[in-house]
Amino acid sequence: MKSKRLQLIPYLFILPNVVIFLVFVVVPALYGFALSFTRWDVISEPVFVGVGNYISIFTSSSFWETTQRTLVYVLTVVPLTYVVSLLLALLVDSNMRLRTLMRAFFYVPAMLSAVVIGVSWRWIFGDYFGIINYFIERYGGTPINWLTTPGWAMLVVILASVWARAGYYMVMFLAGLQGIPEVYYEAAKIDGASRWQQFWRITLPLLKPTSLVVLVLCSIESFKVFDLIVTLTTGVTGTGNHVLGAGYLPLGLPAR
Repeated sequence: MKSKRLQLIPYLFILPNVVIFLVFVVVPALYGFALSFTRWDVISEPVFVGVGNYISIFTSSSFWETTQRTLVYVLTVVPLTYVVSLLLALLVDSNMRLRTLMRAFFYVPAMLSAVVIGVSWRWIFGDYFGIINYFIERYGGTPINWLTTPGWAMLVVILASVWARAGYYMVMFLAGLQGIPEVYYEAAKIDGASRWQQFWRITLPLLKPTSLVVLVLCSIESFKVFDLIVTLTTGVTGTGNHVLGAGYLPLGLPAR
């Protein structure tokens, strides 16, 4: 009897987390899935329409254009974030001066909210008051509509995303780098391996677990770009520049 009680103790420790997960994740997800089969304006009662909503979405050309644009964004942001964060980790893991200060400096953007990041980057790339356009116009150039042209707007959002996330994943890579035994590098040096060979044959293979975690987390995070785009670009110019999010999300909007 006593042994059975002892076996229940671990489950009691995880019970609060399970309850929170069920209440705030599973139940809302199931409720949202049920609502997808209805037409609801929030005010009146939901009207059951079956798979009508799904048929409407999958037969819409705008949806497929939006999906394609979202995939372009994700497939650009994830590799760039991976490479930049790894390079930053290699930099601050070296014997450079002030490396502790540099680690903190690179990590600061990860502590900022998407709202702060979006507003800050609007001051840099704003069409009418951005710092970049100010210098372009000051030296006789033609200002660029960074946030109202879909192509440029996508570029700005990608740069802002990489800047905001690289420091966070840098810490993960830094932990992975510091977990690699130094004897491997010493043996490689004795064998005459160059720095590039050491990186390619030792560092990168031993970082595979960390790389997998970074790629998975970064991919998930890249699909949740709603708040950054809303704060970075304000207004609507049409459906030709959207990414998937909470409904259709404008990308490349007038920044006032």
